[in-house]
Amino acid sequence: MIKVVRGNPTREELAAVVSVLSVARAPVFPSVPPRPTGWGSRRLLLRTPHAYGMTGWLTPVLPC
Repeated sequence: MIKVVRGNPTREELAAVVSVLSVARAPVFPSVPPRPTGWGSRRLLLRTPHAYGMTGWLTPVLPC
C-alpha cells in the first residue's frame, strides 16, 4: 500500500513510481546461463576427428 503524504500526484505519476519500485525489487538474474555439465553438455555429443592413416582409428585406443 502506497500512501501519499504530501502533494497531489496524478495517476500516471503514481503508476511511474510503482513501476520503478517494482523493478527495483525484482530479483537479478545472470545475463549468461550456466554451462551444462555431464549428460546435458552438447560438447560430449560431438565427435573428435580420427587420425589419418591405416591405423588411425586405433590411435585413441592404443597407448603411445
